[in-house]
Amino acid sequence: MQYVIEAPQPATVPVEGETAVFPVRRIWCVGRNYADHAREMGHDPDREPPFFFAKPATAVVPGGGSLPFPVQTKDLHHEIELVVAIGKGGKDIAVEDALSHVYGYAVGLDMTRRDIQAEAKKLGRPWELSKGFDQSCPISAIIPASRIGHPGKGKIEVSVNGKVQQTGDMNQMIWSVPESIAYLSRYVELLPGDLLMTGTPAGVSAVKPGDSLHGTCEGVGEVRVTYAG
Repeated sequence: MQYVIEAPQPATVPVEGETAVFPVRRIWCVGRNYADHAREMGHDPDREPPFFFAKPATAVVPGGGSLPFPVQTKDLHHEIELVVAIGKGGKDIAVEDALSHVYGYAVGLDMTRRDIQAEAKKLGRPWELSKGFDQSCPISAIIPASRIGHPGKGKIEVSVNGKVQQTGDMNQMIWSVPESIAYLSRYVELLPGDLLMTGTPAGVSAVKPGDSLHGTCEGVGEVRVTYAG
């Protein structure tokens, strides 16, 4: 096949212990999936069904590392999340079958330009520029579920400059991984290569130029990011 411009290289994430990499098709994100975080953002988690937003595949930053501070924001926030890598596609997936569609897991940061998001909310506009900006998804290597199973509990947290800012347990999700997969698959056909970010616990806070972040997810991995001062 010939293209009229140079075709972009696909976004990929390393797989721990493998030379082959995971190709990223799309990034789906569950909003406000931990009750305490929903409350800190001014919402009642007991009354809300799950909702989803997206980041472009090009937002991934495998392994994190040293990054430039994002432009056009004075209020950058961290959101630590368990990331699900979809290995088998499907639509209208049953909850009891959902985990068979999972290739593996990683830990990622849903970096958010909170000031842009707040303005978009106030005006009833889309969130894309607050969530889908360049390098907004630092992510660890993926570990196959065939090695670690399907984590349903365990500490998830992020520290900034050595101080814990967010901490929670994966069992605090309002909508579990299989429930989120099943619900989303009613609206879109999930495809191999999709990533699902499963929400963040309470404690989101601002990140400044020069800050170093260390995110961990028990039994899954870690990701480190330092923003240029």
